[in-house]
Amino acid sequence: MDLVRTDVSRRWAARIAAVMLSTPLVHAAPDGSGISDGVVRIAVLSDYGSGRDLGGPGSVTAAKLAAEDFHNKVLGKPIEIIAADHQNKPDVAVGIARQWFDVDHVDAVTDLAVSSVGLAVAGLATQSNRTALVSGAATSDLTGDKCSPVITHWADDTYALSAGLVGELSRRVGKEWFFVAVDYSFGTAMVKDASRAVTDNGGKVTGAVRYPFNTTDFSSFLLAAQNSGAKVVALAGTGADTVNAVKQTHEFGLQQGGQTIVGMLTFISDVHSIGLRDAQGMYIASQYYWDDDDGTRTFAKRFIEIEKREPTKLQAATYAAVRHYLKAIEAGGSDEAKAVNAEMRKLPVDFFGRPAHIRKDGRVVYDLSLYRVKKPEESKYPWDYYQRIAVIPGDQAFRPEETGGCKLDK
Repeated sequence: MDLVRTDVSRRWAARIAAVMLSTPLVHAAPDGSGISDGVVRIAVLSDYGSGRDLGGPGSVTAAKLAAEDFHNKVLGKPIEIIAADHQNKPDVAVGIARQWFDVDHVDAVTDLAVSSVGLAVAGLATQSNRTALVSGAATSDLTGDKCSPVITHWADDTYALSAGLVGELSRRVGKEWFFVAVDYSFGTAMVKDASRAVTDNGGKVTGAVRYPFNTTDFSSFLLAAQNSGAKVVALAGTGADTVNAVKQTHEFGLQQGGQTIVGMLTFISDVHSIGLRDAQGMYIASQYYWDDDDGTRTFAKRFIEIEKREPTKLQAATYAAVRHYLKAIEAGGSDEAKAVNAEMRKLPVDFFGRPAHIRKDGRVVYDLSLYRVKKPEESKYPWDYYQRIAVIPGDQAFRPEETGGCKLDK
C-alpha cells in the first residue's frame, strides 16, 4: 500500500492574504486543549488513476491551501495533510482509512471520489467517530439512508445533477431524453432520479443503455441514442468515459442531427481533454467554475500557481470543505468528530464568497449553475470554456431533507 505523506509547506505562506478568515467565536478553547494528540490531521483519499485530473494531487493542493488560510495552525496546534490513492477500490480505500483512523490518528478524511469508495469510507468514519468531508463521491445516499452526524456532503450529488438539472433543461432544450449511463451504482442512481424528473416535467424517456466502466468504443450505445429520436442525450458517466463518449458523438453526427448532449457529471478537466471543437454546445451543471466571479477567481489564481491548470469542482469542494472544517474547530475548540460536525452545521458556509449552509442530514446546500460549453471562437483566453445559462437555487437543486430518508436519531 503506497501511502503518500506530505507536510503542509511553509513556502506557500505568502499567498495567504487572498482569503481571510472570520473572527473565531468566543467559546473556542484558545489553548488547543480540545485537539486530540496535539495535531489536526486531515487525510486526502483520492483517485490517482483515471480520475487523477479530477481530484488526485490537485485535491491535496486544495487541502493545503485551506490549511494555509489558517497559517497551518488551528488553536495553536499544527495542521498536517496526508494523502493516498484508493485505486477506485472500496476495499483498498477502507484498508487505508482504517490504518489512518486506528494507527495514524487521522481526524478527518476528504475527497473520496467514486460513490462506492465514498460510502464505504464514510461508513467506517461513522463507526470510528471520525469526520468525513465528502467532496468527490456523488451518491445522494450519503445524506439519505446512509447519513451520519459525522458526514458532510460537499460534492454536487446525483439528485441535484439529475432532478435539478433535468427540470431546467426540459424547459430550455427538450422533453424527450435518452440516457447513456455507466453500469454501476452511480449511473443507476442518475438514470433513476433523472427519469423521474423527466416525467415530472411532462417529458418522456425514450430509452437508456448501460456501458461498462472504462469503455473506449461507444458506437453501439450512441447509435441507440441516435435512433431513439430523443432531443436530449444525457451521459451519466465520469472522466475518460465522458471524454470518449462526447468525442464519438460527433463521429456519429448526433449534434448535426439536432440532438443536444448533456454531461450529467462533467468536470472542466473533461472539457479541456475533449476540446471545444467537440464539446461546444454541451450542457453541464456545476457548483463551481473558476471564472464565475471574484471569489472563484481568487481561489483559482492560487491553485493554478501550483498546479498549472484551473481547479475542478471536486478540488474546489475539497478546499471549501477543509476550510470550513478548520473554521469549526477554531470556533468550537475541539476536533472531536461529533462536536466539530455539530459546529459545522451551525456556522454559515462561505462558498467562494457566496452563502451556503449545511443541513442536519449533512447536505451542503448552495446554488447550482447550468452552463453551456462555448464555441471555439467564443473562448477569449485559456480555460475560458463555460457560458452560464441559469442559476438553480440550492433549495430547488437538492433533494428536500424530509424526503431523503435520513434518520439520525437511529
